[in-house]
Amino acid sequence: MATDTSEIAHLLELFELPVPLSARRMFGGWGVYAGGLMFAAVIDGELLLKTDEQTRERFGAAGCGPFMYRMRGREQPMSYWSVPAEALDSAEAMRPWLRLALEAAERKRAAGPRRRRSR
Repeated sequence: MATDTSEIAHLLELFELPVPLSARRMFGGWGVYAGGLMFAAVIDGELLLKTDEQTRERFGAAGCGPFMYRMRGREQPMSYWSVPAEALDSAEAMRPWLRLALEAAERKRAAGPRRRRSR
């Protein structure tokens, strides 16, 4: 999907949000922000949206899944999940998924920083 700046620009247009959107390179992919809040990522060319306990079930019911990364030899899920293929067809089809991602990102921000466990 989106891997270069023109594809990222197209993706931002597809989102049609009333807040300033931006994308920044990160970890070999892109972080996508709405008003400074990261709500999406593009990793290995795949669009991923922020999820949380309140939204994961809806993404799963649509056949979506979490981005997995390898940590200490084990596969670990991220809180960023794929989107249904039809959501990439139009801004209208994307809108409900964006709303869920933005809500999850807002809840994460409201919860504050996560405390690290001491070793």
